[in-house]
Amino acid sequence: MEKILVLDFGGQYNQLIARRVRDHRVYAEILPYTTPIDVIKENNYKGIIFTGGPNSVFDMSSPHYTKEILDIGVPILGICYGCQLIAWMGDGEVKTAPVSEYGKIEFEHKGSAIFKNVPEKSVVWMSHTDYIATPPQGFEIVGTTADCPCAAMQNVSKGIYAVQFHPEVTHSQFGSQMLYNFIYEVCGCKGDWVMDNFIENTVERLREQIGDKKVILGLSGGVDSSVAAGLLSRAVGNQLTCVFVDQGLMRKDEGDFVEKTFTSLFDMNFVRVNCADAFLEKLEGVTDPEDKRKIIGTEFYNVFWNEIRKQGELGYFAQGTIYPDCIESGKGDADVIKTHHNRVGMPDDIEFLGVIEPLCDLFKDEVRRVGEMLGIPKQLVWRQPFPGPGLGVRIIGEITADKIKVLQEADWVLRDEMAKNGYEKNLAQFFCVLPCVKTVGVMGDHRTYDHLVAIRAVTTDDFMTADWARIPYDILAKVSNRITNEVEHVNRVVYDITSKPPGTVEWL
Repeated sequence: MEKILVLDFGGQYNQLIARRVRDHRVYAEILPYTTPIDVIKENNYKGIIFTGGPNSVFDMSSPHYTKEILDIGVPILGICYGCQLIAWMGDGEVKTAPVSEYGKIEFEHKGSAIFKNVPEKSVVWMSHTDYIATPPQGFEIVGTTADCPCAAMQNVSKGIYAVQFHPEVTHSQFGSQMLYNFIYEVCGCKGDWVMDNFIENTVERLREQIGDKKVILGLSGGVDSSVAAGLLSRAVGNQLTCVFVDQGLMRKDEGDFVEKTFTSLFDMNFVRVNCADAFLEKLEGVTDPEDKRKIIGTEFYNVFWNEIRKQGELGYFAQGTIYPDCIESGKGDADVIKTHHNRVGMPDDIEFLGVIEPLCDLFKDEVRRVGEMLGIPKQLVWRQPFPGPGLGVRIIGEITADKIKVLQEADWVLRDEMAKNGYEKNLAQFFCVLPCVKTVGVMGDHRTYDHLVAIRAVTTDDFMTADWARIPYDILAKVSNRITNEVEHVNRVVYDITSKPPGTVEWL
């Protein structure tokens, strides 16, 4: 398989660069700048991309790399800090810029392989305070802006190109074309990274690894674990056992939907553990959100491991870890591999042959594409982000069975109405919150004193920041009317118009 290496120097867009490369049907992987040169040589990469970063190359405490990489015969593209780093490694001159450039800037190029089919003038996204004052020997300037005399440079004989801007962000008008040109015109890739190949190759690899052994997977009902289950089922059938812990904090009828989906679509053993009462008992009287999270998480794995002990002979343990869970950011002296967000400590009395993570090379949107090709229903494949503790962190104060029911019903009305009017496609996430605040109302000429329900809906590209969604008033009016009429013990609906920051997407 053809591979492009994204060598990370602490850039905030490292994952985005890899995604953009994969969009062009070439596999990209991210490694930190601490990766030894011998490891890079051994992997036979078709090309290398240096990421941006927040540091200055002339600060010796900043991330650097051996100059040897410029002479190993592999095409290189430097982006922002990566551009300056190439200049520094080639004995060029990097200085603090007289004028910093941030945001959209007009860029003009003078012709280059990486600018093929790119207009002479276009808008690019800049974010830098340093600049290349003098390019290294053998490099020529092929792009400028009004305040940046070296916005792009190249050494054609070595196959090294560098741009001061960020072609990976959508704000750069022809950034995608520039990356395409580097991948195909410079690196000579053929484009063999397709999801069909991924499924076929992964299934074959899983069969070889697992053989006739058993596999146990913790199925949450989220997209990652669901797609992992689909792949494993296709690979080993009923050698797979999925353990689904229903703690009673899922959305309305979601537990039944998950069970029906996986018992009807796939060849596997499905074990559902209904333990809502046990969770409510543990949560009785608890109001602090962090305490609730810890209790729910701890009890979840207590239930899960107790069920595993009943399984008898154990083979492999599988989970839905995806690529962003695994990669190292490359900043400072951090370890090469992060602890996975869903990596759990196993009890001493449970021993598996190994851990299987069939999705560890994929990003979330790639996982969704695999899920669709496996025939997993849209409701699961495109399931919105849902907190691990479930509705437990959408109920403020103590959690009770009655409050869970109120929130489940209100949330179901919201999701049902958004699906009917088609507005859900405009939203990154939307849900109801039960603040456990009671207000006075009037229903049927009678005074009521009952729950207030809050609606939260946001738009965002990355969830690092988010804006409250401008849902049309007529849609909000319909949702409010349905909730107050169809959900018992609710007499008022409010809409959260707080962005992130200062708020967060979830309330707790």
